[in-house]
Amino acid sequence: MIEKDEAFLKAYLQDRRNIVEEALLRYLTPQSNIPADIYKAVHYSVFAGGKRIRPILCLAAVDAVGGNLAPAMPVACALELIHTYSLIHDDLPAMDNDDFRRGKPTSHKVFGEAMAILAGDALLTEAFVLLSRAEKERLPVQRRLSVIQEIAQAAGISGMVGGQALDVLSEKSVPDENSLGDIHRRKTGALIVAAVKTGAILFNAPKDKVQALSQYGTNIGMAFQIADDILNVEGDRKLMGKETGSDAVHGKLTYPSLLGLDAAKERLKKYVDTAMESISNFDERARPLRIIARYIEERKT
Repeated sequence: MIEKDEAFLKAYLQDRRNIVEEALLRYLTPQSNIPADIYKAVHYSVFAGGKRIRPILCLAAVDAVGGNLAPAMPVACALELIHTYSLIHDDLPAMDNDDFRRGKPTSHKVFGEAMAILAGDALLTEAFVLLSRAEKERLPVQRRLSVIQEIAQAAGISGMVGGQALDVLSEKSVPDENSLGDIHRRKTGALIVAAVKTGAILFNAPKDKVQALSQYGTNIGMAFQIADDILNVEGDRKLMGKETGSDAVHGKLTYPSLLGLDAAKERLKKYVDTAMESISNFDERARPLRIIARYIEERKT
């Protein structure tokens, strides 16, 4: 990534992260009818220092199609709530059994397994509260329903949950690249695709633009998970804020374990290049999407 792109990306990510953080704080305020312990568990994981890639991708897609950010904020934040719920559950002893996330003890280590499970349940449910709320800038009902359907399918049994199930079932299994790709497309890719598609759907983008963004999301979703797999092998634990080498310990099916590190890195680059090609007809407003794709290829955390 060239220097001017690095500077642009750093500023863009920080600006969008700040916007998302402010909105999350508004949406997740303590209320008298919410038990204090569950609120603490929810707040702890949501504000544990995430990169906010999914909401930022949603907002970048909004930029790319010429929309405005305000009506998209509940959608962007809902995506982050769903992602955070998935991390809480993914870290549980029955799943990946991780003790650290983003450099901090995982939710179940701080609040216990029962409260961690409930915090995840709460975040998933609150995401759909956000998606169904009426904003000052009212968008057509059909568009809002389309957005809810996209995200529900991405988060559900045919998407992220199904991918997690396949991931659990794949442990200690005979390596198979088709199965691995299916896991990645569901577990990680589905919500990323939903993020960019819904950013376009919100503002009634033409079907060809929505399809191009869907292809972009599919490819960077795969790239993001492959990059995660590579970092689990050779990443810096201090930079990542979590243990490395856990995939090998748990017998996880990953691209590095299946193809080797060098071939996994080649596959990562191929997915990023294909993502870039899919949005080649977009104008300069899609610059953030292009630079984020390269960032995913080169990231260290």
